[in-house]
Amino acid sequence: MPLPFLTADRAFETADDVALPFDDRDRWRRPYRPGPWRVGVAALLLLLASYVLFAAVIIALTGTPGEGAVVFGIALAVIAVALRLLRMGVWVSAQGLRHVGFFVTRTTPWERVVAVRTVQQPVRWLGLPRTVQGQALTLVRADRAAEDLAPLMSTHNADFLARPDAFDRAADTVEAWAAEYGRR
Repeated sequence: MPLPFLTADRAFETADDVALPFDDRDRWRRPYRPGPWRVGVAALLLLLASYVLFAAVIIALTGTPGEGAVVFGIALAVIAVALRLLRMGVWVSAQGLRHVGFFVTRTTPWERVVAVRTVQQPVRWLGLPRTVQGQALTLVRADRAAEDLAPLMSTHNADFLARPDAFDRAADTVEAWAAEYGRR
């Protein structure tokens, strides 16, 4: 019994040739995958939230509904923190470059971007106050000095710790977007 979906000898139909979703340059996209540290912490937070949700159900059934609602609110806050942690990073589109932090999101239109560079400098290790020597992707804007802005990403943040090749690929991708859409 032939299984045509498992073989490569079937005919390629050009009528079904549609643009893939990643071809839409107007959508915001992260040009790299989230790192294992970021995903691991978010997974642990979501696991904790599941236990807190279970506790909220037990408290609501055995105690007062108000106490259950408070614990349910705590679980929702933990879920929101985990999702925001996964959302953090550098995003690009045809409109500009977006740096999403935990509390602040900064969007810079491509018209204001002078350059995006990879520089060797002291960088923060996993966002903590401790600094180590590493590489950082910096943004130079037309309306601000280069020293005023924090690095977009570094070799020692939660996405690229112990993954220098992934940092190089991501930095090259963001620099290519800046070269294509930046000031001319």
